[in-house]
Amino acid sequence: MRELFDLQGKVAAVTGANTGLGQAMAVALAEAGAKIALVGRSEPAETQRAIEKAGGESVAIMADLSKADCAEKVIAETVSSLGAINILVNNAGIIRRTDALDFTEEDWNDVLDTNLKTPFFLAKAAAARMVQSGGGKIINVASLLSFQGGIRVASYTASKSGLAGLTRLLANEWAARGINVNAIVPGYFATNNTRALRSDADRNREILSRIPAGRWGDPSDLAGTVIFLASRASDYVHGAMLPVDGGWLAR
Repeated sequence: MRELFDLQGKVAAVTGANTGLGQAMAVALAEAGAKIALVGRSEPAETQRAIEKAGGESVAIMADLSKADCAEKVIAETVSSLGAINILVNNAGIIRRTDALDFTEEDWNDVLDTNLKTPFFLAKAAAARMVQSGGGKIINVASLLSFQGGIRVASYTASKSGLAGLTRLLANEWAARGINVNAIVPGYFATNNTRALRSDADRNREILSRIPAGRWGDPSDLAGTVIFLASRASDYVHGAMLPVDGGWLAR
């Protein structure tokens, strides 16, 4: 059974892995045996130290993920540095909060480029190599707003809804070629991005009252999920949207 979840000899590229959910997933994959390419515009020094402490190996690949033309370079550099690309975790994302009536084209384009366009082209570049090597795993990080509307986050909701559709489309196209494409759907997690919500007593209480588990998620709660979707244990799982949300969507 342990062999099903063993990632020894695998190489994973994780975007936005310098903090929060991306950091937790990168460290978990390293603990399972994978070598990790940490992709983003900020130095992932803390993540690299955590991976090293776990006995793993990583490289930092600097890239502006708001520009889709970085995709081929990122995947090529991963292969050049670590020898392969077996797993891609499209985690990096941004959000802009404004009433829809006041939303600017810039805020729309910035979020759609980072959250949807670049993940597609990273998946495309990775899949081209995965096909040659016999398959691989692509894991997109979606959102509760892949299923719900939200408010004041028009481009974020559009991008995450689009990412859900893209996950299913790529699963349909690539399943027969040995590539699994699935998505993790995180709920409310205690990260830097949610600090303001957690600091607001009324909003914090309102959110917790809606979560059946009665607590905010910890980034480590994603460890088992990402290892499952990256490993042989999920070989017959295609196009799944897997909520890790304390029961939020079941409410």
